[in-house]
Amino acid sequence: MRRTITLTVAVLAFAANAFAVGQARLTGKVVDGITKKPIANATVTVKAVEGKTFNETYKAKKDGAYAIFLLDGTLKYEFTWSAPGYAPFSDVMKLNLSEPNVRDINLNPQGVGTTTATVPAAEIKMDPAVTAFNEGATLANEGKHAEAITKFEEAVAANPALTQGWQALARMSVRTKNWDRAIAAAEKGLEADSEDTDMMAVLFEAYNAKGDKAKANEYKAKLPANAGSLFNDAARAINAGKDGEAEPLLKQAVSVDGKFAPAYYELGMLYVRAGKNAEAREALTKYLEIEPAGKDAPTAKEMLKYVK
Repeated sequence: MRRTITLTVAVLAFAANAFAVGQARLTGKVVDGITKKPIANATVTVKAVEGKTFNETYKAKKDGAYAIFLLDGTLKYEFTWSAPGYAPFSDVMKLNLSEPNVRDINLNPQGVGTTTATVPAAEIKMDPAVTAFNEGATLANEGKHAEAITKFEEAVAANPALTQGWQALARMSVRTKNWDRAIAAAEKGLEADSEDTDMMAVLFEAYNAKGDKAKANEYKAKLPANAGSLFNDAARAINAGKDGEAEPLLKQAVSVDGKFAPAYYELGMLYVRAGKNAEAREALTKYLEIEPAGKDAPTAKEMLKYVK
């Protein structure tokens, strides 16, 4: 009754087009207009004023820095910088797609005045690091991985604080299976954002490929629960004849994704082997509800005849 399960669910996958054309990025820092100290609890609200409905609020970091990515940078947006106790400042802008957009904002305390000093994007000289990053993104979208990597390396060499450069380098290194470079770049990315699950996933895949199971498991434990990953772990346990280890993993997989049919099927077959007919019947029936014409449907139907 036991079979070898092929692991077909990828834990880590990147979109074919990782750097979509038309995206725009706005960065800057929000500081107190009097003391020039960062405002840690500042927010930036972005509202589309044409084309479509869009209204999102972004939080600044403790050092007042903020970064906003817009999937559609071709529209005009109203940006409003605000913080408790400060007079807000708003401006309508259409961001540049091919050069950096930077707005450093000085918010004045309430009652002091509403004049806000800014650094408009038009006054910012082209940053060679951002130029190299944009060129790398174009090359990556064209499938020119080696050339893209060269540009991303150029970007982070010009500006080691360019977090998105390290992130892009890490992702491209996974694609080209350069695990050491992927690890180094992902670790740099995590220095800027310790909760970046994409970089944790890169580290998991890279260490796993290198055979360092301890480090791979360290980063895997930090990733959000993933039904495919749990199923893969359960499949390894089943293939090794360890149904007892597989059962809780399969249960967790279906709790994460109630439509994950393969997990219900394997859970049902596991219960068949254990002689737990009621549980087997429930799991196999659920599998057939989700995938009535699935590749394992004939077997599931046949097994249901024996677990009545």
